[in-house]
Amino acid sequence: MAKENKNSSHKVVGTNRKATYDYFVEEKIEAGLMLVGTEVKALREGHLNLRDSYASIANGKAVLHNCHIGSYSHGNQMNHAPLRPRTLLLHKKEIERLMDKIKLKGLTIVPLRLYFNEQGRAKLELAVARGKKTYDRRETIKKREASREIDRAMKDSRRE
Repeated sequence: MAKENKNSSHKVVGTNRKATYDYFVEEKIEAGLMLVGTEVKALREGHLNLRDSYASIANGKAVLHNCHIGSYSHGNQMNHAPLRPRTLLLHKKEIERLMDKIKLKGLTIVPLRLYFNEQGRAKLELAVARGKKTYDRRETIKKREASREIDRAMKDSRRE
């Protein structure tokens, strides 16, 4: 499993904030992306949408679907297709382990964030996640609001 690295030297291009709302994250994995030149340049400009994207495994390859990378502003007719499936760069053992996990009922692979590492390579943080039901989402919202109220109360008590 890849190391979880929270360095400030990572340049985060985009995050999938809806993923933590819709899923329980069970495991995180870092993967590389196979991109063409205009995609990398568009990512550096910040043209990325991970909202409805997901990863699947077929024929021993991990593939990212529905990830929208917008067109590069200075690209010509050789610009990339924004919604094309992109191959994820993972070791064979990692792919096999992911296949075993997603065979379980309700598990899926969703991207959490895309960033450039210290070497300038695009990396994708994936999560093996279980889908939340409506009542789970409501429970999460209740917990978040309760913690905010507690924080406000603590802050007000410190002022007095």
